This record gives sequence, structure tokens and C-alpha cells, in this order.
Amino acid sequence: MPTPLHSLSPAGPAHCCIWDPHRVFFFTPSKKETNEMERCCCGLMTPEKQAVPLQSVDVQVDVKDHVATVVSTLLYQNKEEKPIEAVFVFPMSSEAAVCHFSAKVGQTLIVAEVKEKKQAREEYDDALSSGQQAFLLEESDQSPDIFSMSVGSLPPGESASIRLEYVTELDVQADDALRFCLPAVLNPRYQPAGTEGSSVKVTSVPSSLVPYDLTFSAQMESLRPVSKVESSCTMEPVNYLNENQTKASVKLAAGHKFDRDVELLIYYSDSHQPSAVVEAAQGSAKRGSLMGDPALMLSLYPEFPKDIMSSVSSSGEFVFLLDRSGSMDCNMSNMGTSVSRIASARDTLLLLLKSLPMGCFFNIYSFGSTFEQIFPESVKYSQKTMEEALKKVENMKANLGGTEILAPLKRIYSQACIPNQPRQLFVFTDGEVGNTKEVTNLVKSNAAAHRCFSFGIGEGASTALINGLAKEGGGHAQFISGNDRMQPKVIQSLRFAMQPAVVDISVNWDLPKGVSATVLSPPLTSIFQGQRSLLYVQLTGKSKKEAEGCVTVKYSLAGHPTENKLNFSLQPVEDTGLTVHRLAARSLIRSLEQEKEDTSHKKVDAAKKKVIDLSVQSGVSSSFTAFIAVNKTSGEAIQGPLLRRNVPLPMMMSCSMPMPKSCGRLKSRMRLCAPMQMGAVCNAFDCDDMMADECMAEESSMPAKPKPQRDPLLELVCLQKASGCWELEPELAKTLSQTSQDLQDKQPSMANKEVWATIVALVWLHGLKADAKDEWELLVMKAATWLRSQNAAGLSECVEAANALLGCSVQKDALGL
Repeated sequence: MPTPLHSLSPAGPAHCCIWDPHRVFFFTPSKKETNEMERCCCGLMTPEKQAVPLQSVDVQVDVKDHVATVVSTLLYQNKEEKPIEAVFVFPMSSEAAVCHFSAKVGQTLIVAEVKEKKQAREEYDDALSSGQQAFLLEESDQSPDIFSMSVGSLPPGESASIRLEYVTELDVQADDALRFCLPAVLNPRYQPAGTEGSSVKVTSVPSSLVPYDLTFSAQMESLRPVSKVESSCTMEPVNYLNENQTKASVKLAAGHKFDRDVELLIYYSDSHQPSAVVEAAQGSAKRGSLMGDPALMLSLYPEFPKDIMSSVSSSGEFVFLLDRSGSMDCNMSNMGTSVSRIASARDTLLLLLKSLPMGCFFNIYSFGSTFEQIFPESVKYSQKTMEEALKKVENMKANLGGTEILAPLKRIYSQACIPNQPRQLFVFTDGEVGNTKEVTNLVKSNAAAHRCFSFGIGEGASTALINGLAKEGGGHAQFISGNDRMQPKVIQSLRFAMQPAVVDISVNWDLPKGVSATVLSPPLTSIFQGQRSLLYVQLTGKSKKEAEGCVTVKYSLAGHPTENKLNFSLQPVEDTGLTVHRLAARSLIRSLEQEKEDTSHKKVDAAKKKVIDLSVQSGVSSSFTAFIAVNKTSGEAIQGPLLRRNVPLPMMMSCSMPMPKSCGRLKSRMRLCAPMQMGAVCNAFDCDDMMADECMAEESSMPAKPKPQRDPLLELVCLQKASGCWELEPELAKTLSQTSQDLQDKQPSMANKEVWATIVALVWLHGLKADAKDEWELLVMKAATWLRSQNAAGLSECVEAANALLGCSVQKDALGL
């Protein structure tokens, strides 16, 4: 079960932070200021000030192919002299289906029921009022990736063990890994003025002060061997449980700190295989209901014709939307070697601009509390426009205040689409947005005119926002955290964007007589080469044990009718824990919740009722329901008022800087912000009202930080021209660790300077940077296209000379020549 929160405060109690466009400063307020802050920010609770009732968290993950079942056990203990109510707000993937919540007090097990949220809250309050123990788990009204757990009326000296279970699909990464993330960081979500605020309150402390422990273990099982497992955290060596390595386990090494998410990357051999699993119905459920019929999970990996995929489209309008709110100045993780989010985004934009094809159109928007755009409207890609854009990108800082993404999106959508140039929108954000549903609804309403590719930067990025943008925009979502390089993931999405749009998608079923299929997932609106598409289906009717079914996905790709087929057995699998049914229920619930957002008031109640009925029937949480458990066997009523204890989440510390001594005047000028959504500590990043003119002036006299040395690969990318070629210049020689004289002396006599420089650059990339091929592949294709257009003589001699110069052995054919 997750832990850290991204808000700011240095070690030690009662510190606050303020934000200016370039720095985050901390100061120690007076006692009066401290009291005011606690009233404003809902109270920063630290272990020094009061006991934390949560003692430990144990997480066990069971991965079967691409689905994970997660069981978290939280041990609470009241060490105080009065009864308490413990409230824990934590992050969870928006894709998770929470399906079990129970509490064990002594020898008594209390299993929670799913009920309509208002009713559940009333039962919880009534139980506490009458001195009974009660337990409540609910999803945030504003965002499906935030949950709140309340443990009420825990008497002095008593313990309670809470069990929470959920199932979730694992995302496919750019390198074909399956990604599981146990979210630890919960960043404060910026709530734009005039929008509905969140009622959820979060408490955070520096990670070194969090008193509860985390133990974590994972077991993996698949029909295909587990080739390797990687993690963002220190794990013990992989333990293979059988000879063919189809079963394996790992666990977190001792000493893990609560300063980042726990991420697992699981690699299977030959993972891109379509599959189908039919799960048996729940025995006690009514036939004809979702839980009373078999459920089918289809995992499809469409394969496109090679002749279509071998060419890259040179058309398209590429619109890049970059988050420049204050929190983007934070590091990618708490690990000391990580770069800032904004720096990583700048480097990625460089690579993207260099990888764009000649003939396309592009523009770059950036946003915070306000937004900016480089060009009034999208412009044709050329050397001139590329250089103009790069100059402005190089100077972009995280200095635009809050995270108001709606306004730039509306501006983008207000621009007319360019004929024969399909619009592709790339959104880069750390996801600290409070109006998630409003944003994703806007993208959905414009889905017919574009595809949206989203990137969650840094730990704590809202999965509801990032996944929602891609899902509603018919694109693809990626998450980048820790020491991940953003570039390969973004270039993969660029390749997707350059694929011809798949249209006229249909799913056809060939089933035995008397068996019918009802698709529970949203209709397929986007298909990408090599990417998984999931479908959940309810099967009605009876069939013979040996019966088989067939599903055919038909679509049109670049004007060519195409289809992919998958045959599967209809024999249900028993003892699966109803994983498929619950994921299917989750998928249908999310669709119905979206339907409620889109329909008129007359239909809202009907849609809400469908969600509540399905949630109660399946035991899967929703935005309109909650898990409620009341201990009615606890004997005597618990006497006295309850002390509320907010369980703290660890915070990220990667943006903190000491405040200059000369900024004493700023303390007196400081005005505490209005209560933040989720009650987080005063959020320095997105409180753009708190800009400090005095500090800005004083900071300008501070010595500038030395510019970090750029990766040689990115230096080489910087030197490439929009056409795809390189020029023979001293900077190229320096980047390749050569002298200008050596570069000139080795040039074959029949080759011109640009051809020679381009060949050398390509040989260097293929020979010395092969491990970064995912990053440079598109710009190399552009360079090869330019070389072919020159009809230059002596290419073989140039390749041979470049190999001799660089100590490589790259073949001419490998360069695409």
C-alpha cells in the first residue's frame, strides 16, 4: 500500500515554503505563523507532535501474465490514552479495481460491504456516534487515483489489521517490459480558481520521519519464461521457482526508504502473443448478470503489414504541450543523480524536433497559471522554424506558477486543423491537476480531430489524468520516473503518431450456436503496431467443453482492409479469484461514470444507478460507492470523543533549497494560500500568487549555477539539420571526441563535406550508441533519406573511412543506404 506525498517541507516540524519563478525557499515561521499555517493547511502532523497509529504495511503482489493481484495488509495500533480515528489518504492506480476491504480486531474479522457512498458515510458516522468500531474505504470524488481509509474508534492499546485487495493490468513499456507500480508519491493537485475543490485531506512529513515499515514481495507466473525483473528500488535477487523459469519471485531489500514509488519491470520471453482467458462465473451470482456468466479477457497484439510499416509518414501537425508549473523544477526522483523534470522535458523536445519529418507542421505550447505558444499557429517544419523553436525551448523554465491545462487545450482545439495533416497532440506534465474529469472530457469532445499522447513525468503523476488523456484522445500513455530516460518512451509514441491512423475498426465474433458475446470495454478507437489492446466480454449461453470461439478484429490501415484473428477455447478456467470479472466490472464502471458526465440531467440518475448496482454486485469500488465495515461485536461502547490522527505520507525532498538570509522581509509579506485541495502542506510549487519580487531581485545577483554537461548523444542531435544532414564543423569533431584536422584528413576525396559529416555521425551512432537506438532511430532514418536524395558517389568509401576514424565496424547496409 502506497506511501509518499509530494509537498514541501524540510526535515523538522513546522517549516513552510514559498515559491518564486526560479527557486523554492524555506523558512522557519514564528509560533503565531505556525498556528495560522496549521489552520490553513489542515495541520502538518509529525511524529514529534503526535503518535502515528499506522505501524506497518505489507504488500504481496501476484502477477499472472499481464494482470496483478495486490494484497496490502496495514497494521494499526493505538498507543495513546484515548480512542482515536485514523485517516489515511493514499494514491492508487486509476486502472485498479479495488475488490476487498476487511479488518481484523483481535479474533474478530469484519468484512466490508460495498454500498452507495452517502449511505456508507452515514453508517460510518452512526457507528462512531454509538461507540462502535467502523472502517470506511472510499475513492475520491474528484479523481479515481486517490483513496481515503478511515479506521474509527480504535480504543487505547488496541490493534487492527486492515486488508485491502485490488487487481490491475500491467502497462506495456517501450522495451516490451510489463510495468507494475506501487505508487508511493501523492502530489498535491492544483485546483484552478472557480473549480470544485476536493474534500480529501493529506498529511505529509519528510521520509526520514515516517515511522511505519514497508515489506514488499512479488511472485510472477506466465506460460512464457520470465527473462528478467528490474526495479527502481533495491530488490533481492530474482528467485526462479521452477526449471523452465515460468515462475519467479522477488522481494524488496531491507532498508528501503519511503522516498519513491516501488516499480517493477517484468520481462517475458516472446511477450507479444495474443491470448484469451475465459473465467468461470461466480457460483452464487444470478445467471445473466455480469458475475453470473463467464467472462472473457482478450489480449490482442495487432500486426500491421510490413510494407505499410516500413515507411514513415511525412505529414502531420505535431503539437507539443509542456507543463511549466513550479513543480516541474523538482527532480525526477529523490535519488541524487536524477535530473529535474523540466530539464528532461527540454532534452526530449530537442530530440522530438530533430526527429520530425520534413513536410510536417508543428507548434509548441507551454503552460502554468498562464500559457504561451511559440508560433501564433502551427508552422511548416524547416531549418528556420526548427531553430527558432529550439532557442525558445532551451530557455524554458518551470516558472509559470500553477497547473492550469484547460486554457491551452482550448486554444489548441480552437485552431482549425490543417488539411491532410493529421493532428497529433503530445502532453508532458507531472499531472498535479485537480480538475481531471474536466480536462479528459474536453479531450474526448475533440477526439475526432486528433490523437493525444500523454506523458506522466516524475513520481506521483496522476494516473487518472495521464491515462485519461490518452484513452479519450485515442493515443498512448507513458510514465517516466526515477532514473528513467524520457527520450525512448517519447520516441516510441512519436513512431505511433507517425503510423497511419487505423479507421473503421470492428470486432466480429464466431461463437457456437446459443452462445453470445457482450463487449464490456469501450469500443476500440485506436490500434498501434506492437501494442496490446484489451477487451472484456460477458459470455451468455451454454457450450460444450471442447467448444471454441473466434474473434476477428477488422480495420482499415492506409486505405488497405486488414484483419487479425484469434481462436480460443470456451472452457472456463476455475479458481481465478474472479480477477477477469472484476477487471471487466471496473472497465464497465468507468465507462458508465463517463456516460454520466456526458449525458443530460435526465439521464444522470439512471447512469449513476447503473454504476452503483454494478459496483455492489461485483464488489468493485466506484466514485459513487464505498466499502463500509462495522464491528457490531465489540462489546461495550467506546466512550469519549475520538482524537483524529492523520496518517502521514512521506514527501519528496528533491526541490528544497535554503532560503537566502537576506529574504527576511519576505516572511512578513508572506500570505498563506487558501486551503489547498487534499489539505496538503502549503504547496510552494503551484501557489503562483506567492511570487516574491524582492527575492527575485536578490536572486538575480546570485552566481549562476554551472550548466551541466550534456550527453554526447544529445550534443550530436543538436548539430543535426532539419533536413537530416550534419555539417563538417568543429563542434561535430568535439562531440565525436576527434580533432577537426583528423575529421578533415580522413574525408574521402570524392565526398562532399556534408555527406562525409553525415556518414561519420551515422557510424558513430550505430557503432558507439547502439544501446540508444530507440532514441535516434527516427532521426537516422531522416539522415538516410537525405543521403539517398543526394545521389552522392563514394558512400562505401565514406563508411569505411568513418569506421577507421572511430574504431567501429558498421556495415553500409546497416545505415539504410
